Amino acid sequence: MPGAGLARPAPGEQGKAGLAEGRLDKWLWAVRAFKTRSLATDACRAGSVEVNGQPAKPARDVRSGEIITLRQGLVTRTLHVLGVPPHRVGAPRVAEFCEDRTPPEEFEKARESRVQQFLAREKGTGRPTKRDRRALDRLLG
Repeated sequence: MPGAGLARPAPGEQGKAGLAEGRLDKWLWAVRAFKTRSLATDACRAGSVEVNGQPAKPARDVRSGEIITLRQGLVTRTLHVLGVPPHRVGAPRVAEFCEDRTPPEEFEKARESRVQQFLAREKGTGRPTKRDRRALDRLLG
């Protein structure tokens, strides 16, 4: 289907790392930062995506060397653009087009939140049962 990819390269424009530039929402989708392109577009419109410290619109061109910061829930991911893929790439090839510079502490925030939600009990449910306690013991080690 013509026009379905990120963009058609001009002769000599495409190298090993992909195209020279492409739309931000398509790039985020192509490198698997978002499951769908519409989610990437919505994140850009909501102000959750910044390029080089500036809020970015979905149609903004992305070039090699730029730093993209995006908020996904509690985690703020930092991605360095290495290239623009001509289409959505498989997970093993994502490293050719972006470098994840997200500090490990960001992922730890999400893990802690998940554990806290699991440990939290609704008010009025009483003490944990023996089964609940064993599940907690398994979870915590």
